[in-house]
Amino acid sequence: MTMPLVYQWDGEAMRPISPFLAKQADRQFVIGERYRLAEEQERSAKSHSHEFAWLKEAWENLPERYANDFPSPEHLRKRALIDAGFYDEQIADAGSNAAAIRMARFIGSREEFSVCVVRGPLVIVRTAKSQSRRTMKADEFQRSKTAIMEVVADLLGTDPKTLERAQAA
Repeated sequence: MTMPLVYQWDGEAMRPISPFLAKQADRQFVIGERYRLAEEQERSAKSHSHEFAWLKEAWENLPERYANDFPSPEHLRKRALIDAGFYDEQIADAGSNAAAIRMARFIGSREEFSVCVVRGPLVIVRTAKSQSRRTMKADEFQRSKTAIMEVVADLLGTDPKTLERAQAA
């Protein structure tokens, strides 16, 4: 899939906002073909910053029993994304349960932000989806933010609304 191009409405047509984007559009589209146009909402920098602020505060208030599981707010965020279903998954057949356990241990030692699950001879590796502006649209970011807020609130034994009120320092 190609990245969205930025256009400006001039009263008659949508035109690329720069010569570079015009060249990109020329490579991407065929003259005379019809294309559907849909507005893509930019992700709010405020919402993005808010997520990292409440996550840091939540991490600082985690019960001591989670210290080894989440050595940083980033560890907490990525695990919460996985637990909330926002992950990419790879499955490998190791041939046996014993080999799958060895493989999972190896992968777990190399992949700091992944979760390995063994099911018989299968190793399932889940890696948190990136929340970067480039890879996650505004609506999916908001869904993921809400979902991880619920996961983290559950760890803290609090309500997601309490986390939502956390302000950036």
